[in-house]
Amino acid sequence: MNKIYIDGEHLSLENIVDVARNYFEVDIDNSVLPKIENSRNLVDKFVEEERVIYGITTGFGDLCNVVISKDKAEILQKNLIRSHACGIGEPLNIEIVRAIMLLRLNSLVKGYSGIRLSTLNTLLEMINKQVHPVVPEKGSLGASGDLAPLAHITLVMIGEGEAFYKGQRLPGNEAMKLANIPIVNLKSKEGLALINGTQVMTGIGALVLYDSIQLMKMADIISALTFEALNGIIDAFDEKVQDLRPHKGQIDTAINLRKILEGSKMVSSEGEIRVQDAYSLRCIPQVHGASKDAINYVRNVLTTEINSVTDNPLIFYDEGKTISAGNFHGQPVALAMDFLAIALSEIADISERRIERLVNPTLSGLPPFLIENSGLNSGLMLVQYSAASLVSENKVLSHPASVDSIPSSANQEDHVSMGTIAARKARAILNNVQKVLAMEMLCACQAIDLRGNKGLGKGTRIIYDIVRTQVPTIKEDKVMYEEINKCENLLKSGIILGEVEKNIGKLY
Repeated sequence: MNKIYIDGEHLSLENIVDVARNYFEVDIDNSVLPKIENSRNLVDKFVEEERVIYGITTGFGDLCNVVISKDKAEILQKNLIRSHACGIGEPLNIEIVRAIMLLRLNSLVKGYSGIRLSTLNTLLEMINKQVHPVVPEKGSLGASGDLAPLAHITLVMIGEGEAFYKGQRLPGNEAMKLANIPIVNLKSKEGLALINGTQVMTGIGALVLYDSIQLMKMADIISALTFEALNGIIDAFDEKVQDLRPHKGQIDTAINLRKILEGSKMVSSEGEIRVQDAYSLRCIPQVHGASKDAINYVRNVLTTEINSVTDNPLIFYDEGKTISAGNFHGQPVALAMDFLAIALSEIADISERRIERLVNPTLSGLPPFLIENSGLNSGLMLVQYSAASLVSENKVLSHPASVDSIPSSANQEDHVSMGTIAARKARAILNNVQKVLAMEMLCACQAIDLRGNKGLGKGTRIIYDIVRTQVPTIKEDKVMYEEINKCENLLKSGIILGEVEKNIGKLY
């Protein structure tokens, strides 16, 4: 059985994917056990001494000045979870919930949260035994952490709420009983520790980021196929050009394109057919490259966030004190997710412009809408319509969530990040971009058939052959969404990318 050991310091994007999607098991590294114990012992000491400490012996939010007696500390934590479980909307996908649980666990094991090891082991068992809480997707402001959605996870830990287990949606206590996981009786600080963090926005963001990295490689492969279908001028991708403007993403994209197109007899040279190409062909390195640089920035932010402590108050057992601060504020992730959304939107934007060039006979020199006997047949006319619709939707979704803030908790929490909304928007945009690129792939293969395949490049030959095993050349009008869906499934499957990299080497 594949297993990942967590210590709060070394969790990677790939680890998250392995746990969330591939159901790797998780265990806590022994090195952090003393830290967890020491932190908890200090919390117990403070409770016994009846010190006034936020969230341990006080109420929450604007109720922070209400002191709670030690005999009611446990009731305080349970009430917190029940009252904060205010999520609304459809449940998050199970893979996202698994990512969230893993990230929360990874943060808590660092030993600054005052939570018991036994409580952490409950969360650990839920991951390993696949008890997945029902977590509504909406309801987080992203500043006192992802309070509402994380409360729904904690509800199941205390035997309440709902969870998915073995394909069934069950009451939380029933799911835990069937999985043979004891429910938790929360002690002081534990409820707050479990819900005060940025793990929902970060969990969604991490999976979107991983898929975006793969998608950018596919964008290069698909755009190269279009490039051949339109007899693009290869000179624009020359290494000397990129060296004069050495943005890493641009250089990497040009390298990819040269590798993918190596040996192609469908490309042209400057002046051979025309002097220069339209921007959607000529500027692929510049546009795709800029998005790659943005994605790399997002990866750096999320890698830091994944291995950070984001609750409040923080327990510093070495110094024997707590500090109330603001590590739960999701601003770093919010800004990164908004940036990712914009970067992804641009990939669909330029892809749709290439689709237009393919279907427009004035621009392509090919039969109108990529079909013989046009007029009787409309061909791929509406494919461009659908792509344009998704691009327009992406423009709306790209409006930054992070610039908004609505104060909460009687103005105690007077600036919030909306980071979880930003992450969800980025996810929606990613899904749209995948669809637009699938449409471009469909159109490019059709255009190559109509142009006459004189010999594709080392990489484009592979994608063309794979597509044609699933989607034959379109001779007359047919139900088009089915063909689009086939292309999208191929894109998402990783088969094309895997085969291309296997044959021409790793892409950037």
